[in-house]
This record gives sequence, C-alpha cells and structure tokens, in this order.
Amino acid sequence: MAKKILIVEDDPGISLGLKDEFESEGHGVWAVEDGEKGLEAAKNQKPDLIILDIMLPVLDGYEVCKRLRMEGNRTPIIMLTVKDKEIDKILVLELGADDYVTKPFSLRELVARAKAIFRRVEARFEDLGTYSFGQIELDFKKYEATKKGQNLELTPLEFHLIKLMIQRKGEVLTRNDFLDGIWGEDNLAVSDRTVESHIANIRKKIEDDPARPKHIISVRGVGYKFVD
Repeated sequence: MAKKILIVEDDPGISLGLKDEFESEGHGVWAVEDGEKGLEAAKNQKPDLIILDIMLPVLDGYEVCKRLRMEGNRTPIIMLTVKDKEIDKILVLELGADDYVTKPFSLRELVARAKAIFRRVEARFEDLGTYSFGQIELDFKKYEATKKGQNLELTPLEFHLIKLMIQRKGEVLTRNDFLDGIWGEDNLAVSDRTVESHIANIRKKIEDDPARPKHIISVRGVGYKFVD
C-alpha cells in the first residue's frame, strides 16, 4: 500500500536519491531542506513516515523530533546521522525517534527499515487493546500510556516492544526474538545494542527504579522477560 513519506534532508544528492527510491516503490514523497520546513510539513502533510536528518539548517533534527513528540505527534521517525557515538544513538531514541541510520548508508538498508516500521504500524495492535500492570495503563490502539495517572511518552516502537513482551509474558526473549519479531527476519543492520538501548529507555519510563527493574527482567547472557 502506498504511503506518504516526508524527507527532511539538506544534502540534495541524498534527498534526491531517497525520493527516487521511495517513489519507485510507489510511495508519495515530499522533500524539504531545513528543520523549520520539516516541522511545518510534518504537521500539514500528515505523513506516514518521516526521514529526518540530524544536521539541518534553522532547526536541527533533534529539535524537530523533540517538538513533534512534545506536541503529541506519533508519526514514525527514522533519523539520519553521521555520528557514530553510542551517546548520540541513545539520545536519538530518548527523543522519541523509532529508528536511526548512520551515514553513509545503503538505500536498500533504509528502505528495509521503513518497511519494517510500516509492518508494525499496520498491525495496529488489533489482538491486544489495553493492558495494565503495576501502576501502568497501556492503550495499544490509541498509543497512550499512563503511570500513576500521568502520561508516559512512549514511542510507537516502544509500544511494539512492550506488546511483544506482554504477549510472551514469563518467557525469556532473546535479542534475536526481538530483532525477528519487531524488525523482521530480513532486517539488515539492526544490532543487539539497538535492542538494549530501547529496553533501557522503556525501563526509565515504566520502572520505579530502572537499576532494579520489577517488570522487564534481564536474564544474563540470554535476554529479557516481562512479569506483571
């Protein structure tokens, strides 16, 4: 099914290459060259996916992502970065991006990441409407979460990760289970470290003490399991 994709990238060569690639897949594509225009287009065009460079004129990608999430915009975001430091990747995820790709990247890799996101979104959690544990309330259809009645800013990807763990409650999920179940068996570049970063972010939001989690438990050398 054709999707609407917004590309926010100031490098004309990269922007054109992405536009051509996604249009060849049958999608509708908008491309803008700075963060301010990207923020406006995200609000007005209502895309199904935003591909957002970090190093942008006017507003950088960090700020664009932060503002969209603060305004309640849950459009999936893939961020593009030339940086390869772990702290930068963690910051990207903490701001609410769903995935990131480090430059230089292959178009095939980025398209595969986009397809994985589309598959997750299209699932729409039809088999799991709401779920409660501890002081957490999750509504998977509305992508809403609260803790002690206060809103939790979970990203769509974080909802999918929690859903997978809840569906297999009590089981130990390996990192490969997460990679296959969330990103798909055909994922090209998502690593174990990506899974660990997302789990760490979820713990910060739902656990009273992330260093001593009660719900998302690490099983050393194997993976993670969810308990009520």
